[in-house]
Amino acid sequence: MQIQTVGIIGAGTMGNGIAQACAVSGVNVVMVDISDAAVQKGLATVAGSLDRLIKKEKITQADKDTALARIQTSTSYDDLKAAQLVIEAATENYELKLKILKQVDGIVGPDVIIASNTSSISITKLAAATSRADKFIGMHFFNPVPMMALVEIIRGLQTSDATHDAVKAMALALGKSPITVKNAPGFVVNRILVPMINEAFFVLAEGLATPEDIDAGMKLGCNQPIGPLALADMVGLDVCLAVMDVYLQEFGDSKYRACPLLREMVAAGRLGRKTGRGVYQY
Repeated sequence: MQIQTVGIIGAGTMGNGIAQACAVSGVNVVMVDISDAAVQKGLATVAGSLDRLIKKEKITQADKDTALARIQTSTSYDDLKAAQLVIEAATENYELKLKILKQVDGIVGPDVIIASNTSSISITKLAAATSRADKFIGMHFFNPVPMMALVEIIRGLQTSDATHDAVKAMALALGKSPITVKNAPGFVVNRILVPMINEAFFVLAEGLATPEDIDAGMKLGCNQPIGPLALADMVGLDVCLAVMDVYLQEFGDSKYRACPLLREMVAAGRLGRKTGRGVYQY
């Protein structure tokens, strides 16, 4: 199956990043959001990102113009009919995703593949809500999408080999490095990453070292570009806590118990960069 046009639902950080990755790689995009203001903001973000690449001499002005010309914006799901693959990149909310997926499922042709960019919701569960569970898959991009090579391709219990192969080929065509993952809470990367962040909070709570020294240790000892506590501030402490709570609930294993200090800081409203204070002051 040749994927020439990709529909993207959501023009936010992830949606516009996926749109940019597609357009730069020669794939046509239909980017849909609830309001014209939202899609225009998404398009402006892509234009700004491409301008930075021009400054770095990675692309030319002509490349930028060509890429932007490949992105069609819309507020109507009807325009997704032109796509062979639709990627849902809405907010991480199960009820909202369900509503969107059911709508799209009823509009696009029976051969169209539907993917979700979810980072935590069960692909098997989302697939079951559509009439094409075999053509449903997880396509988890990482932020910032234009820069990050990884895409987790998540197979639900019902996902067919043909769907998996078409989506993997698509990820490779975008210049990404896909890994194939079975459906489970947190998939692979976040399943390992978030408990590591949580453990860093336990180390901090026990007073074993300062935040700066904990982060320096992990950067220098494990070759990580950013320490786990600084990363938690970037991701948002509330997000880290919510993910740990999902793991505890889904796996029923006490090793996923959130550190009380993490919970305390979230209760205090110290959520990281977005509130100006988390582990560090911004």
